[in-house]
Amino acid sequence: MTATSTAKPTVALLGVGIMGAGMARNILEAGLPLRVWNRSRAKAEPLAAEGAQVFDSPAEAVDGADVILTMLRDAPTVAQVISDAATGLREGQIWAQCTTVGPTGAAQLAQVAGKHGLVIVDAPVLGTRAPAEQGELVMFAAGPRSAEQALRPVFEAVGRKTVWLGEDAADSAASKLKLVVNSWVLAITGASAEAVALAKALDVDPQAFLDAVDGGPLDLPYLRAKAGAILRENWEPSFTVSVASKDADLIAEAGRENGARLYLAEAMAARLHRADEQGHGDKDMAANYFASFD
Repeated sequence: MTATSTAKPTVALLGVGIMGAGMARNILEAGLPLRVWNRSRAKAEPLAAEGAQVFDSPAEAVDGADVILTMLRDAPTVAQVISDAATGLREGQIWAQCTTVGPTGAAQLAQVAGKHGLVIVDAPVLGTRAPAEQGELVMFAAGPRSAEQALRPVFEAVGRKTVWLGEDAADSAASKLKLVVNSWVLAITGASAEAVALAKALDVDPQAFLDAVDGGPLDLPYLRAKAGAILRENWEPSFTVSVASKDADLIAEAGRENGARLYLAEAMAARLHRADEQGHGDKDMAANYFASFD
């Protein structure tokens, strides 16, 4: 298939964890042929019953695919998986790199793409488990317009809209915007947890805090979601503490390297790492709440 073909692209999705699994099901629901690989095959196996082909290696998964998606933990992991896929890659395959890797990571992965002759699109996604499952992600994309038509049915399957931000993935425009948005997400998450923690410490009913801001300019859906999770002690992850700490590090690093003092980002990174070290890494990022207490 070429980038101008109207046929349904065959998609190889590398990484079907919290985010990737939902994306995979929406790709299948859209009727696109899907090949998947995951480091833990057990997480990928349920997709076989829904129509996906499950493979034991990245090289097998990408062999014959028109479009490759990577939804993994971080830039070094992505680079290693693409290296492992080398024997199945072919010149001109389109690679939509959806992992949050930051601008430095995006530039490094553009070099990896060049080494293997891939057409890379920097395509981090905005959203957590529920939007991924509902096909409601926002796709930030930067890469050659020649890849846009081939990617359109894939992006439409997994997202509610795509924001194109330039034609050079190495410029990292999409990854830069993703960090800006994530800095806001993490700030709200941390502030929500700290407000509940302070209420508990002062022997104030946290619900009284939520009632006080209800319906006003200080009220936010995300505050409700994260404070509610804490009060219900519901730690089912939509986005884990461990992965959020990785993103917080990327945000803080980007600020330092580009002359911005990001005190909140630095503090949130430390807060998330503390919660991770306390044993809450696999819980939802609302569990940064525990960092407030010994």
